Amino acid sequence: MSKNVVSKKPDSSEFRGARVVVTGASSGIGQAIAVRTANSGASSVLVHYRKNREGAEQTAEMLRQQGTEVFLTSADLSDPDQAEQLVDAAWNQLGHVTTWVNNAGADVLTSKSAELDFQSKLRLLLEVDLVNTIGLSRLVADRMLKQTAAVSGSNVPPSMTFIGWDQAPAGMEGDAGQMFGPVKAAVMAYANSLAQTLSPHVRVNTVAPGWIQTAWGQSTSEYWNQRARSQSLMARWGTPQDVARAVCFLAAPGNTFCTGQTLNVNGGWNRRPDHLGGD
Repeated sequence: MSKNVVSKKPDSSEFRGARVVVTGASSGIGQAIAVRTANSGASSVLVHYRKNREGAEQTAEMLRQQGTEVFLTSADLSDPDQAEQLVDAAWNQLGHVTTWVNNAGADVLTSKSAELDFQSKLRLLLEVDLVNTIGLSRLVADRMLKQTAAVSGSNVPPSMTFIGWDQAPAGMEGDAGQMFGPVKAAVMAYANSLAQTLSPHVRVNTVAPGWIQTAWGQSTSEYWNQRARSQSLMARWGTPQDVARAVCFLAAPGNTFCTGQTLNVNGGWNRRPDHLGGD
């Protein structure tokens, strides 16, 4: 079980009664987001996963410990038909959706896809993280726009949150920068355009993580450990829980004046020439 994820006592009531969907919620950042919404009072959470059923069940158990109703749905988001089935499942099971978090993405760092060449990795990221995320989000947006005030029970607009990357706008050297940079920059641009399109009926925001210690960060070299620490003013890796806090701030139903925003979660970018933040 992931450490420092479960809290027996709710953090707040900011998601009280909310009905939440988190894609890619079987581990890492997605799991932390789902758990935090439950800790904050969400009544129902749909935990999406692709193949990691064991991880999804682990997430579900942590949510149930908070008294949250949980639904598990498997869908390969590289398949548009399965993405549409996920949207159907969300509304069929939850009735309506208060909060949708687009966290799922292709893993080209720690899965079998890490063995692919650069072009194949790039095509996979473009297809899953960009093209199919856009297609999925348009389906979600259409459903959210059709939710009536009587169903939602108030004038509080539902929200959709995307995951970007803090270094995408400025770029980073190497293959990772050349793959993730253009893909995540496009995701962030799309989210901003969707916010313009859907306001004031649906809020759309983006969280842009920096160096976050997920599976790759837990097994990488000392070079990357030092780089992650030194490039953050807080002199440490970020955690999935740090990202979850930011997502829940933007997505909280009561945060009704926040849309079209991008929130960096990187501990503050270290611009000091000595770069001693990691010591």
